[in-house]
Amino acid sequence: MTAKEPLDLLVIGSGPGGYRAAVLAALRGLKVAIVERDQWGGCCLNRGCVPKKAWHHSARILSNQARYAERGIEGTLRGDLDQAWRHQKRIVHRVRDNYVDYLQRLGVDALQGKARFLAPDRVAIAQADSTDTLTARNVIIATGSRPNPHPLIPTVPGRILNSDMLFDHGPPAGKRVALIGSGVVATEFAFILSALGKTVSWVSRSPMLRRAHFSAHAMSALEQALRKQNIVLRSDAFPLRVDAQREPLEIHLADEEIFEVDWICLATGRTPNSDGLGLDAAGVECDPQGFVLRNQHLQTQQSNIFAIGDCASVEMTANHALADATVAVENIVNGAHLRRAPERVPLVVYSALEIARIGLDDDSAEDQGHEPAVGFASFETNPCALGQDDAQGFVRLLADMDSGALLGAEVVGDGAGELIHLLSLAPDRESALRWLAEGVYNHPTRAEEMLNATETLAARWGLLEQVFGTGVSDATAPPRPVQSS
Repeated sequence: MTAKEPLDLLVIGSGPGGYRAAVLAALRGLKVAIVERDQWGGCCLNRGCVPKKAWHHSARILSNQARYAERGIEGTLRGDLDQAWRHQKRIVHRVRDNYVDYLQRLGVDALQGKARFLAPDRVAIAQADSTDTLTARNVIIATGSRPNPHPLIPTVPGRILNSDMLFDHGPPAGKRVALIGSGVVATEFAFILSALGKTVSWVSRSPMLRRAHFSAHAMSALEQALRKQNIVLRSDAFPLRVDAQREPLEIHLADEEIFEVDWICLATGRTPNSDGLGLDAAGVECDPQGFVLRNQHLQTQQSNIFAIGDCASVEMTANHALADATVAVENIVNGAHLRRAPERVPLVVYSALEIARIGLDDDSAEDQGHEPAVGFASFETNPCALGQDDAQGFVRLLADMDSGALLGAEVVGDGAGELIHLLSLAPDRESALRWLAEGVYNHPTRAEEMLNATETLAARWGLLEQVFGTGVSDATAPPRPVQSS
């Protein structure tokens, strides 16, 4: 393919955002090519969401086995991280094969090589033994991110690994692991590594999930679930130095404590992949942190160049990348009219307890001038949850007290990552609670607590008319209570 054969769309990067953008554009009739410099599927498929989800499922099976005897299931299970690593590799290869096959069946040109802009509409693709130049009416930058280096602790293959290295090369020998970090990846790995047979020492400079904006209720539930697995984050004694020459490794903490481990896993955040793309030649700019600058329609300084996912999104989740892809392709096909809506994108943490949230939290709702009303339903009495011996958690809805608009929500407990999607499917937040109230639910399911939380919120806060669409007389309407936390 040469510059004389212009594309409708060139996608740079094949992670979840880039892949979805290429597929969606092809389904809508565009002539599309996608270029990948490394492994097809990007971080999410090869070193993130997909393999981690496989590990989390195994970890949940192992952590729940104390209750199996009551169900008539006998025997003892033991975690094996090495075998779990081999298992996830098989899953990744299978998904990747399906992924590439689908692109081919859609007629998307899948190019292996490194992309570099020559102009806003021209991109050079450097391959092993040649360089091709493509002309494209539109370009989507979806180059993802890479692990942040620790400022004091460099990686050492086989001894000090970041999360990418762990998925690429497998776990080193030894049972004692130091996990450094406090974000989503660290919170998930603390549970997964522990359940799969490792003795985990978890340390960080910051409290757990400090930037994730979960409520105190959700954080308390997660901390309790982690403590039941003997997992506690030490955020008051962060590492200053590692003696990597010793066997075993010595970690020196800020409080002068020294402890030994067999290997270290660094989970200290990620940085955008925006370097080496020739963005200057395209007239595209980045902020000081390296995120590609874009407007609410996901356009960069060049209206035909869009940026999606981790390379442009401070949220840095596959969910945001996928949502961005939908917006970008719609704006390419029908003109720049659709705006990104991060408040409609769920955040899910898969740890000792699944926790998920969407929209505003209590503080941000108040900062925007809302008076929040809360609807709450616990899984403690849910027949489905009780039948599964896993009744931890709840549904917590946040609505505007005057309009009844859904502002945000949390789901805590098994299946939270699936249930949270219900709250992104309503046409708009103004009608979301009525949409939930009018739904017909399978019984028994955890999803029924969405309905219970909605009905409780409507009754407690005097929002019956907004939620159910029926008038309520002053005599029969419940009094509006003073809000409590």
